[in-house]
Amino acid sequence: MKTKFPVLLAALALAASSSVYAAESADAHHHSHGSSEPTKLQLNAGKKWATDEPLRQAMSDINQAMAKALPAIHKNQFGNEEYQALATTVSQKVAYAIEHCKLEPKADAMLHLVIADLMAGAERMEGKTSKSRHDGAVLVLQALKSYGKYFQHPGWRVTKG
Repeated sequence: MKTKFPVLLAALALAASSSVYAAESADAHHHSHGSSEPTKLQLNAGKKWATDEPLRQAMSDINQAMAKALPAIHKNQFGNEEYQALATTVSQKVAYAIEHCKLEPKADAMLHLVIADLMAGAERMEGKTSKSRHDGAVLVLQALKSYGKYFQHPGWRVTKG
């Protein structure tokens, strides 16, 4: 998969800033650049946000990777190398979604909140924070659940964690 370096850097920067912000406030889950950006996920006038095929594909790929990893994670048989590989998959799929999906601005703003958690989870799984790699997997699962709750994705079933 071809990943554009600037896109990946932007995603990683977003994740890092989100992690710092979340650490500073127990109630805050996301980074905000200003009062016009949402700070928590919400529905679109009571309905789920529209998605497109590139986003649905990327999120399905992340969900499948997590489903494959969970049995070993639950048995504490998932090593650092496996967490690193899983984190790389999450990062690559997020970069693909950022590069290819085209959502309307309000849906995109909501998606960025999910992406921030996915990237923060990937960062933890890479061992780049004081949180455990396992905590990173939990954060990715939470992001996948949020995605399913707030975004239209026919047939979406989140991996059970």
